[in-house]
Amino acid sequence: MNKLIALLLLSALIGCGTAKSKIKSTKKPTVKVATSQSKPYKHKVESPTAVVIDEKKEKIELLEATSKIKVTTEVVLAYINQFKGVAKENMVKHGIPASITLAQGILESGAGTGMLCGLANNHFGIKCHKEWTGPYVRYDDDSLQECFRKYEHAEESYRDHSFFLTSRPWYASLFKLPKDDYKGWAKGLKKAGYATDPKYPDKLIGLIERYQLQQYDAEALGIAYQAKPKAEVRPEASKAPSADQHVVSQGDTLYSISKKYNIPIEVLKNKNNLSDNAISIGQILIIR
Repeated sequence: MNKLIALLLLSALIGCGTAKSKIKSTKKPTVKVATSQSKPYKHKVESPTAVVIDEKKEKIELLEATSKIKVTTEVVLAYINQFKGVAKENMVKHGIPASITLAQGILESGAGTGMLCGLANNHFGIKCHKEWTGPYVRYDDDSLQECFRKYEHAEESYRDHSFFLTSRPWYASLFKLPKDDYKGWAKGLKKAGYATDPKYPDKLIGLIERYQLQQYDAEALGIAYQAKPKAEVRPEASKAPSADQHVVSQGDTLYSISKKYNIPIEVLKNKNNLSDNAISIGQILIIR
């Protein structure tokens, strides 16, 4: 009788263990990428950590579009070297100046270090829009948790950038400009609504002239490139700058100028009514 009771108890214990082993958790793992059929992921926005900067040793470039990022000049040059080929190829195929494509990529992606670029390989801040059916991410921009396109490879972002501009009728007037008119393109993009930042054209033009991106337009068109002089002298400003002024030359940044004259960057910006760190070759800055 005792053996029978023991066997019954043992059977009950085995049954409970088996039942528990069949229970599966219904909790789903966190998904960072959303598709048009799934619930979008709301990521926690953190400061980019891809680039470590020693401001005492490196020249700094402040890039501000979908995010505000500081990168070294070396990082920007490496980005240009990586994507100049695809930018020139797209210029030949679609007519968008390579200089504009590269400048937008540098600005919008933080030279490849920005959060949106890291999350989605989105180098141009292109939002989903109603026709997009591919994967996407949510990101805080003009509004909270806006929908941005996600790409598997960076080159796909560059190709979609060209398709985006060529397929919208409000950008059609830009393709009537001279093929290497980067200034016309920069101003036209803002006018057509590509960006809401009123300084967007100045930022693009500043990047193009600072890093001589016009040379890639010339290469794509198969013409000789002539670099502009470091400082363009205007007729009304033919006199040499005074000791209280500095003429911006190739490679200058507000950081390097502030160190040269031992002036805080914010003081330098206030003296020259600058809202950001963008400066252009030939620009005359008040130092004292």
